[in-house]
Amino acid sequence: MYGFSMKVYGCQMNVYDADRLRTALVSRGWLETPEEEADIVVFVTCSIRDKAEQKVWSEIGRLDSSTGRTPPAIAVVGCMAQRTGTQLMKRFPSVRLVCGPRSLGRIPVEMENAMITGKRTSILDENPVSLDDLTVAPLLRANPWKAFITIANGCDNFCTYCIVPHVRGRFVSKQPEEIFREVEELVSSGVREITLIGQNVNTYGLDLGRGYSFSSLIDEVASMNGVARIRFSTAHPKDLTKDVVDVMSRRPSICPWINLPIQSGSDRILKLMNRGYTVEEYASIAGMIRSALPGVSLTSDLIVGFPGETDADFERSVEAVERFRFDLIHTAAFSPRAGTPAAKMDGQIPGPEKQRRLAVINSIQTAISQEINEALVGRTFIVLADGAAPRGGSMLQGRTPSDKVVIFPGDSSMLGSFFRVRITGTKKWCLSGEVLSPDDRSSMVVE
Repeated sequence: MYGFSMKVYGCQMNVYDADRLRTALVSRGWLETPEEEADIVVFVTCSIRDKAEQKVWSEIGRLDSSTGRTPPAIAVVGCMAQRTGTQLMKRFPSVRLVCGPRSLGRIPVEMENAMITGKRTSILDENPVSLDDLTVAPLLRANPWKAFITIANGCDNFCTYCIVPHVRGRFVSKQPEEIFREVEELVSSGVREITLIGQNVNTYGLDLGRGYSFSSLIDEVASMNGVARIRFSTAHPKDLTKDVVDVMSRRPSICPWINLPIQSGSDRILKLMNRGYTVEEYASIAGMIRSALPGVSLTSDLIVGFPGETDADFERSVEAVERFRFDLIHTAAFSPRAGTPAAKMDGQIPGPEKQRRLAVINSIQTAISQEINEALVGRTFIVLADGAAPRGGSMLQGRTPSDKVVIFPGDSSMLGSFFRVRITGTKKWCLSGEVLSPDDRSSMVVE
């Protein structure tokens, strides 16, 4: 059989899709190899920002024009494939397969056909509600102890800056029974921590017509045997309801961490973004979360330089960052995406000004994050040792229940187990710790 190499860009959903595709290909006899030995290179792509697409164009161009050996065949799947369509095939002769994110189930067979016959195939998702998905769990992953499960595909919110509904289609919930099956398979394979993901997990189940909600799902997953720790992402503020927080408060395996994107601190900009809430409504939701979940980690996403964002609008975002004191913010300068309303709006902000505003927000948030993390020094948490620290040596890394990265001494024999770790210091975006003892609970703060 043929050898494949895989390159993954973008979000957690792309990691999940790539892991399932890898699992499906290997089960059919394919062999994953280094890129330089592969018969075909598979790009799992992202369209959320232009920079993500430019990386893929550059990499495909490099492979397509490589010298010294016959260029490998190329398959491009996911959001960029859907957005650019057959442009990739027209530009690069080596591209044999282009497939949108709602047709992943067809990829294994079509890749085999492409290699055997040399045929070039384009599978674009013309129906935004249809779904031909892979049915395997992501059993072949980079991390044996942690895994993602996508619980829904697509999005119906149509934020004016976002390309996702245009490339991933409408919102479709996965049947609960499919999710439970994946959970069971992952736990059986050694997974200790599962993250349930979707563009907007809060609206899970509303389209199923059976009175089954996101709170029902996380409650049932938390009750399953062997599920040590559960996370979820991302929660849309306008749809986060108290029943979700109530389940989190009584299920210790559900981590006290919520990513709640605010996107802007200006009500005027939020309306232009079509976000569906005001800053005060956001404040009410954040207050409800913090009241019910003491010690919760609240993180967020924020865009600067949205079209028409005045100095006063930007100052409202600065005030929001200072007011809500997030543990972490994923910040970005507005990136116009062709096909979205925001790309055509008046008042596009010059690049240098967007970068200036981004630097201001990042500086404020860095100081807040540092203050929050310093308050954790001396406390002890249960941490899953899930990998070697980035700089290697005799250091491991893991995350607290509240999703803070901790670096601590250890060796490979500790991987996949939980430990009581006392926080001894802080760095810019992580904590340092010392291991006190093994502890196979997955619960919250110990002391």
